[in-house]
Amino acid sequence: MKRIGITIGDINGIGPEVALKAVGKHRWPADARFVVIGPESIIREQAAAMHIPITRKAEFLNVGQASLPVHPGKVRVDASRIAAQAIRTAVEGCLSGELDAMVTAPICKEGFHKAGVNVPGHTEYLAELTGTENFGMMLMGGGLRVMLVTRHIPVSAVPAALTRKNIREHIELTGEALKLFGIKGGKIGVCGLNPHAGDGGVIGREEIDLINPAIRAARKKGFNVSEAVPADTIFHEALKGDYDAVVAMYHDQGLGPLKMIGFDEGVNVTLGLPIIRTSPDHGTAFGIAGKNKASPKSMKNAIELAIDLAGKPNPWK
Repeated sequence: MKRIGITIGDINGIGPEVALKAVGKHRWPADARFVVIGPESIIREQAAAMHIPITRKAEFLNVGQASLPVHPGKVRVDASRIAAQAIRTAVEGCLSGELDAMVTAPICKEGFHKAGVNVPGHTEYLAELTGTENFGMMLMGGGLRVMLVTRHIPVSAVPAALTRKNIREHIELTGEALKLFGIKGGKIGVCGLNPHAGDGGVIGREEIDLINPAIRAARKKGFNVSEAVPADTIFHEALKGDYDAVVAMYHDQGLGPLKMIGFDEGVNVTLGLPIIRTSPDHGTAFGIAGKNKASPKSMKNAIELAIDLAGKPNPWK
């Protein structure tokens, strides 16, 4: 039996909707069971209001205030506190073995900060809760797998945040992930930071001073890695099959191409954790919250990946 915890995310967003649709509208393996983590009465009220049936495969782990009012599309501190509590509960369940994996519905980062949960996002919060120092965020969709060296920081802060060490660590995490996915000897393409990957130092030296040295260090550990490749060509090459995964230096460098071709199907998986965690690659979509308009495809894909990975040895456990 594989027990997959699904945190409901921000109750004012589309989390409850896509979670219930994904769990209820698809045929899952007979040994899969789903634990929906959040305020049960509110989730059931939302399901009834949107005429979404609740499958028997779903059970509830009640977290949060049952009487909390729902404000679709609104940033609310109380909703963010419940979302954070649900994440903590799911992590505890995964660490104790009560859950085999967790899938997280979207949170509101603005709400988290207002609630005093001072983390850039899910990824960093999970690392903090599990005591993990070396971790990474890989997104998959549209035929691409993309790892981000830096995540939720200003673009102006990216060059200073890059080091040989963190670039090498993210290359290595990517290589371990490819093995986990069953891809032996997977080829990893690495984005340059600058246009034309610096053009030999004419348009920036990060490739010479940081990225290529990190690549050489990863190669010495047996990873199959390219030299720094211009970011305006590497994703085209990856789609052709030249690379099994791409390591991008910053958030939009990697996710712009991926979301262009796989917006409704993208999945996020956190690498390096002692637990399995996946999520849909979209936000709270406050603009359509409560309107029964959200596609569950990305959530379904995230659940499928969680079930698959839950049956494999975790290299970081």
